[in-house]
Amino acid sequence: MTDAAAPPIEVFYWSTPNGRKVTILLEELAVPYRVNFIDINNMEQWTAEYEAISPNHQIPAIRDPAGPDGQPIAIAESAAILMYLGRKFGRFYPQDERQRVAVEQWLMWQISSFGPFLGQGHHFNWAASEEVPYAINRYHQIAERLYETLERRLQHGEFIAGDYSIADIAIYCWVDRHARHRIDLDDYPSVKAWFTALGERPAVQRGMAVIKPGVVDTGVPTPAWEKAKG
Repeated sequence: MTDAAAPPIEVFYWSTPNGRKVTILLEELAVPYRVNFIDINNMEQWTAEYEAISPNHQIPAIRDPAGPDGQPIAIAESAAILMYLGRKFGRFYPQDERQRVAVEQWLMWQISSFGPFLGQGHHFNWAASEEVPYAINRYHQIAERLYETLERRLQHGEFIAGDYSIADIAIYCWVDRHARHRIDLDDYPSVKAWFTALGERPAVQRGMAVIKPGVVDTGVPTPAWEKAKG
């Protein structure tokens, strides 16, 4: 049981797929939290102070004033945060070992394959200073294969691993960028149905909407090499 009077969890955050995993889960849990925006576009993560919270200078990270022993704890890496919060609050992370392993398997798939390879696609499609057709084509082929894997999985159930869980939250945040992956969800009907259903959850909508005031999500950007052409 958690203490309703406990101080809010601090979230070190930017509105990326990995950052939004944490705000969505906290909204689902109805747990008080306070956001500290870490503007990764302006390299705000590269400070000694932030390194003490996130050793690899990545977002997201959290600081829970009421850790496992009643003392504050800092946690980096999105999957570690999701698992910690799921255990602490007893929701969206099964206690049954078989069910928990299924959730963990798909969570690990997201952080080891789905996210990293799609992230490389982001870079070569939109951020690279020059067009590299080989890399663009390679990562698009990988993206198609990964979406096919997800499509096959969702043909067998409403959610990724039994009930709605941290695995769904983690994967949803990356599928939200499907246009940047050059993926048409009409080609993956089970993924599209799942994505649409999750997007209708009020907590998902609130978690996705956390963004620094004044920052505009422009959707699919113009490739950097196109901008360089003037």
